[in-house]
Amino acid sequence: MAVHRASEAVVCVEIRTDDMTEPTNMKNKVLSGLFWKVVENGGAQGVQFLITLVLARLLGPEAYGTAGLITIFILIANVFIQSGFQTALIQKKDVEDVDFSSVFYLSLAVAAALYLVLFAAAPAIGAFYEEPVLVPMVRVLSFTLFFGAVISTQSAVIARKLEFKKMCISSLAAACGSGALGVAAAAGGAGVWALVFQQLSNNLFLMLALWILVPWRPARLFSFTRLRELFSYGWKLLCSSLLDTVYNNVYGLVIGKIYSKAALGFYNRGNQFPQLIVTNLGTSIQAVMLPAFSANQEDRARVKAMVRRAIVTSSYLVFPMMAGLIAVAKPFITIVLTDKWLPCVPFLQIMCVAYAMWPIHIANLQAINALGRSDIFLKLEIIKKVIGIGALILGIPFGIYAMVGLKAFTDLIGTFINSYPNRKLLNYSFLEQWRDVIPSLLTAAVMGVAVYSIQFLIANVWLLLLVQIMAGIVIYVGLSWLFKLESFLYLTTTVRGFLRRR
Repeated sequence: MAVHRASEAVVCVEIRTDDMTEPTNMKNKVLSGLFWKVVENGGAQGVQFLITLVLARLLGPEAYGTAGLITIFILIANVFIQSGFQTALIQKKDVEDVDFSSVFYLSLAVAAALYLVLFAAAPAIGAFYEEPVLVPMVRVLSFTLFFGAVISTQSAVIARKLEFKKMCISSLAAACGSGALGVAAAAGGAGVWALVFQQLSNNLFLMLALWILVPWRPARLFSFTRLRELFSYGWKLLCSSLLDTVYNNVYGLVIGKIYSKAALGFYNRGNQFPQLIVTNLGTSIQAVMLPAFSANQEDRARVKAMVRRAIVTSSYLVFPMMAGLIAVAKPFITIVLTDKWLPCVPFLQIMCVAYAMWPIHIANLQAINALGRSDIFLKLEIIKKVIGIGALILGIPFGIYAMVGLKAFTDLIGTFINSYPNRKLLNYSFLEQWRDVIPSLLTAAVMGVAVYSIQFLIANVWLLLLVQIMAGIVIYVGLSWLFKLESFLYLTTTVRGFLRRR
């Protein structure tokens, strides 16, 4: 998110158009950016995953449920700071220092206003859940809003340059530092506050690391005219992100209020594992594809080819991971989190079905954003959220599993909705997209059934999980090689070429 110093009139972060004339150069930029983004997400989330395992053993479901009660409020506030303008800065063709500086100062002002709102609303939040400890928790955790304001602008600069190596280093450092602090606090008896300290310090460390690595500093420049230009594009994305954040977290709010904190803890942990896998790959593609798509927005044929490659390749990687996680869910949770967390297994399996569709969601939506059609993006989000909230209301009388199951079903419907505009924008229809991913889906399904069946042959849980994982890899790769799946051949060729270049 960093930009150049105030003495420079223009922030030189745009992708040069002459580079865009060469597909090979574009491919190299994208692959390099994607490599570092995957390393960043995989490394940082891998560290956070290990920390979560330790904290889950030290704290238990109720502590996670209590912390989860306030998550939606902090996330919604962050949407106003980190959504809309950041994407607008990335998508805009020509960006100057005044654009970045204006967004930076506005983000800090919005963060201050939202902090005051949350500070005042904390007692009402505590009373709503009948949990007095939520009052100080909300007030302390809300400080992350200020850190997010700085991080957001720095991230936009990194994204425009496709310099994700800096974000990778910063994220890893923040994950390690905050993880160590969180575990130390939990071991010292801090209870649910250990989770608060971990989240707060993660944002603080990330901000400081980016401040050191990225040379940009805000200039003494501010322009309402530039903000209006950015806002004309970004407000639709802000509304879309707000809808998405509220919708994705309203399930936690309902579960925490209607059922129990323990039930919310089980739901959050079941959701965490597939989310960790998919968001690692999905956000990597999202971060790299938006500037890449935007740079080629006038060449629809090339954008279609890039969207297709993103969908086919990411689906090939995500489908087997979701199918495999469904198959190994019980032994995995037993080993990783212990038997006390086994009630989260059904949630994990249901959410794997929902997250399996994310590659199709992300690629289609990023293409729409890159083409400057944030109006279509917002309309799609409204349609999907109306359907989703209807499914939530319908599922409440039938219990928590029905609620979550209907969420997975609405996510499947969402793939139809998200792909519909690209039938005209890119001449890439939903049926064509599904024809592209069906080979990977069927291969993953066969692998998943085979891996699940192994549990009837082996009693030892450690040996079972090891055999299931190894069998899943061998079966999926073997079938991919046997049937010469397009994505398998593309990945093996690309990885070999990329490693030679490095």
